[in-house]
Amino acid sequence: MVSSKFKQDKRLETKGAVLSMVCWVRTLLFISVLVPAFVECRIRHYHFNVVVKNATKLCSTKPIVTVNGKFPGPRLYAREGDNVLVRLTNHVQYNVTVHWHGVRQLRTGWSDGPAYITQCPIQPGQNFLYNFTLTGQRGTLLWHAHISWLRTTVHGAIVILPKKGVPYPFPKPYKEKVIVLGEWWKADTEAVVKQATQTGLPPNISDAHTINGHPGPVPNCSSDDAYTLHVETGKTYLLRVINAAVNDELFFKIANHNLTVMEVDACYTKPFETDTLFLGPGQTTTALLKADQGIGKYLIAISPFMDTTVAVNNLTGIGYLRYNHTLAFTPTTFVAIPAVNATPVTSVFSDSLRSLNSKQYPANVPLTIDHSLFFTIGVGINPCATCFNGSRAVAAINNVSFVMPTTAILQAHYYGINGVFTDDFPAKPAIPFNYTGTPPSGVQTMNGTKVYRLAYNSTVQLVIQGNTIIAPESHPTHLHGSNFFVVGRGVGNFDPEKDPLQFNLVDPVERNTVSVPTAGWTAIRFRADNPGVWFFHCHLEVHTTWGLKMAFLVENGKGPNESIEPPPSDLPKC
Repeated sequence: MVSSKFKQDKRLETKGAVLSMVCWVRTLLFISVLVPAFVECRIRHYHFNVVVKNATKLCSTKPIVTVNGKFPGPRLYAREGDNVLVRLTNHVQYNVTVHWHGVRQLRTGWSDGPAYITQCPIQPGQNFLYNFTLTGQRGTLLWHAHISWLRTTVHGAIVILPKKGVPYPFPKPYKEKVIVLGEWWKADTEAVVKQATQTGLPPNISDAHTINGHPGPVPNCSSDDAYTLHVETGKTYLLRVINAAVNDELFFKIANHNLTVMEVDACYTKPFETDTLFLGPGQTTTALLKADQGIGKYLIAISPFMDTTVAVNNLTGIGYLRYNHTLAFTPTTFVAIPAVNATPVTSVFSDSLRSLNSKQYPANVPLTIDHSLFFTIGVGINPCATCFNGSRAVAAINNVSFVMPTTAILQAHYYGINGVFTDDFPAKPAIPFNYTGTPPSGVQTMNGTKVYRLAYNSTVQLVIQGNTIIAPESHPTHLHGSNFFVVGRGVGNFDPEKDPLQFNLVDPVERNTVSVPTAGWTAIRFRADNPGVWFFHCHLEVHTTWGLKMAFLVENGKGPNESIEPPPSDLPKC
């Protein structure tokens, strides 16, 4: 009877999920008290060993930090409602944490992962058990390191299947494929960021883009290390596309094939057809692909988006879609990629996204607002006597450049430790200015470890306004601990009188990461119903490094079900 239980979730087992011994014991205990043997075991147990492994890309070999020796790392499969346990053991010289990007972590902020925000890092030779439940979520997410630039190679997919017996709200695909997009540096990225920090200059850009770890053909390297997606004529495939890149927003195209978007950031959408996906770092898009073209080989291309005067790796990552029975040496069908500054393509894609807003999956947009916040974000220059040219690149929200503490903020909040942070993060800029016009002179950011305090279950409207103090730029911004609804976006300065009249409060897309357009704004709404400390930051690692980050502190509500759980006994120490 026990063995038949394991067969019930064979789909998960064959994709790498390991049922823990705790789960086995609980099953036996259930049986011993005459609970039927078909009771579903809902604990998924993974072991993440952080190790160094040599990897060869672009005709060059270097050691990289990995989980279980894989790049990208192992895929984490589970179902909605499952309890996930991940034992992470650090075998490398660096401190490590892992963030489960997009997992809400209801009352389990200790397992969220950002270093010095919710936990102290896992030091070399130490381990920690991440323990969280996938409540009310299903779809595609990702996990990645959340300290320094280790997420360059320490990342992987999270696939949350619906509860058993619950169908997708779209036609069942023939097969599912996970496609992880990334960046690759020939150099050691920890050395890259260290050099940039010392000189005050922007870090070197990456050397290639990768598809499931493969860059494809690149100049000055004869190796065609390319990913191939094998398909069968007439079948429909579900592609789970993840942008795990560090600094680049990316376009994704397959020659002669359209894609039907069904979900973003583990939130179902109204389906729409497109030939181009647009994903910022940390974003996911799940789409149906119909293999409806002639037998042959078709180019898959990922290329960067940058519509301003900022250096970007403009090399296209190449892969192939190959139909079964395609003959050897069949010519490849090529695809036209968007221009690097194809702003209209990004706008059409973003504006097409709408929540499914069905009876089963409603869009619960907050209609009344307790906190109306206005955050202006961007980069700047501060004096630095020891830097290369006497100045340092910085980034800030409301002119505050975030300083990482040496004790985790969540621990300081929980235990009442003074001197770690202050709760006076400004709700709006201290001095308003023409954010997308000529920048004011003599602007210098202030430093601080500041949070914005929210009462439990309060509602928030946040307008994120890009500025042009140095150069306007698209900013993919990520909120930990909550999804949000993207109720509006626009170019130029936000108009508090006119722009809210155009907000979509019926079926706005629900996400955890959203791009703020270059020299423009994005408005989001969310409910602060998850007690804890939740990071909010630009998901371009270069900007996070420079200080474009802050945190929301959500207070406990009434009783244990509205309060953060006590910290685990093995929580790492600083």
